[in-house]
Amino acid sequence: MSVRVRKIRRRRLEGEIAVEQTRDLALTTAIAEKCGGGRLNLSPADCYLVAYSGDEPVGVVGVETVVDAGLIRLLMVTEAMRRRGIGTALVGAARKAAHTRGARRLFAIAPDETYLARFGFERITLEELKEAMWGASTADRLPRHVSSDSTQCEAFCLDISADGVITR
Repeated sequence: MSVRVRKIRRRRLEGEIAVEQTRDLALTTAIAEKCGGGRLNLSPADCYLVAYSGDEPVGVVGVETVVDAGLIRLLMVTEAMRRRGIGTALVGAARKAAHTRGARRLFAIAPDETYLARFGFERITLEELKEAMWGASTADRLPRHVSSDSTQCEAFCLDISADGVITR
């Protein structure tokens, strides 16, 4: 007996921004390349979310989780679609994806805090990130000994433990 898998296609309205989860690593890679990203080392175990404007993929975010911590692996929006709220929608979706996978803190690595600060991310040391994300493939690839004055990248953390909690 053969089982037939039918892919469900969602209808997206022209000009509407929609964020959807995908397991298609080829699509994720294509979007990242379109956004100017270099060579990526994507893991099928991570969660990838794609932003669409109508039917056109215009951005992507990846989230890697380990026990009670999540890490934004990549966050990219195509040049032509920047400054339209797509990055904000992707960060919100990454936050929700990490929280539903048990994360209480969401981490990110970036050259500076200019963009992430608007979402409440706070600067931490790379050592703190590596300790929290011990065993994660991205954190394991960070340099073993990072000086405190390193300008290559900085680590950031956002407390998401209260996400979804209803307070009265």
